[in-house]
Amino acid sequence: MSVITPARTSSSRRWILLAVVSAGLLLITIDNSVLYTALPTLTRELGATGTESLWIVNAYPLVMAGLLLGAGTLGDRVGHRRLFLIGLVVFGAASLLAAFSPTPAVLIAARALLAVGAAAMMPATLALIRLGFADVRERNIAIGIWGSVSVVGAAAGPILGGLLLEWFWWGSVFLINVPIVLAALVATPFVAPHTPGDRSRPWDLVSSLLAMVGLAGVVVALKEVTKAGPSWVVVALALVVGIAGLWLFVRRQRRLPYPLLDLALFRRPALAAGVLAAGVALFTIAGAELVTAQRFQGVEGFSPLNAGLVVASLALGSLPSALTAGALLHRVGPRPLIAGGLGLAAVGAAITPPLLAFGWGGVVAGLVVAGVGLGFVMASASAAIIGSAPAHRAGMASSVEEVSYELGGLVAIAVLGGLITSTYAPSAVGAVSATGADPAFTTVMLVIAGVLAVSALATGRLLRDTPASALSGH
Repeated sequence: MSVITPARTSSSRRWILLAVVSAGLLLITIDNSVLYTALPTLTRELGATGTESLWIVNAYPLVMAGLLLGAGTLGDRVGHRRLFLIGLVVFGAASLLAAFSPTPAVLIAARALLAVGAAAMMPATLALIRLGFADVRERNIAIGIWGSVSVVGAAAGPILGGLLLEWFWWGSVFLINVPIVLAALVATPFVAPHTPGDRSRPWDLVSSLLAMVGLAGVVVALKEVTKAGPSWVVVALALVVGIAGLWLFVRRQRRLPYPLLDLALFRRPALAAGVLAAGVALFTIAGAELVTAQRFQGVEGFSPLNAGLVVASLALGSLPSALTAGALLHRVGPRPLIAGGLGLAAVGAAITPPLLAFGWGGVVAGLVVAGVGLGFVMASASAAIIGSAPAHRAGMASSVEEVSYELGGLVAIAVLGGLITSTYAPSAVGAVSATGADPAFTTVMLVIAGVLAVSALATGRLLRDTPASALSGH
């Protein structure tokens, strides 16, 4: 079996590589949130039904979550640079199709195709950093920057959608991807390390399909059970499909000589803690984004752009802390940054509802505090996952992280979205605006705070014996 080791590349090429893969990551994360502000316009202009609108949003994260595990392992087999380039081509073509979709059905198909390209690109971005940065300290800084880009992309999506809709038609939110894809296609062959991969290892398509079916079934069940008037038949069927798919997936992995997911990876406490932290971080970001955007548009009458700017305070807080975490990780280790960051984010989420009495400025202050904590978490969680896995498992470890991110966001939209729908009442909107009290906003933020606090305790326990030297990737 061939062993992939980090490539020795010049300093300038390494940092250009980081810029290129970060651009790819930015595209992926923006496309996950850009429709928060663009959806009403494109729904109206395409004449989409409520069900079609739901699938326009959900097709992207559902397909991507199902394909990520298989994509990362495929990158280990065929080479991460090659898979990143393939993903760019698919993503660019799908962006063109989405921008000029004549019907909702075509747009749903284009969003699913975007997810295929994103699933190929996303694990490769982190794996290429793992392979391009041999020095552990530099790698941690690079991963810190990578983590901050993902937060910025999630927060920038609603703002970008609002800005583009001020001057252009709805298709512009997809068309803007194309020039970035072209620039990345030109630069990648010159800066990304070439790794041939290990072609002796087969890629198991059946495992990839089982993972996709299992994850999709669980997510559909969550979405159905939290909406008003759920169909319990749909919930039961989705759960049966999801649980069966995941059980068959795990059973198959234990029997294969070259599994799609090596379950032994989860015996590494740093990796397990990183996966938990990554999922909870995206759960927090997606939930806080959703409830804040809906609150300020539906109750305060903010425009999509202005509501997006309030949401962006999460990114404002996370940027400096993510960069700081990358620089400190090799000195202090992952425990204070991950567990401490989750604890700080819990404080920020908990104080945000009382600060609502001071208007949007109070909410911004609370979200900035939460963002600082999340910046520490995301940069350190990424380094813990990729640094605690062996180099020849770089793609697999990257995929595990990305799946945790996607599932965190999907669970937030399903569960917290249901809380928002069930708590908000049209008759209460005037009272909410007049008194400053908002039961939906308070409920969602306190649920987020509770999840963050429990996760802080869990990761602190998992990481209690993990020094910084354990993240060298050997």
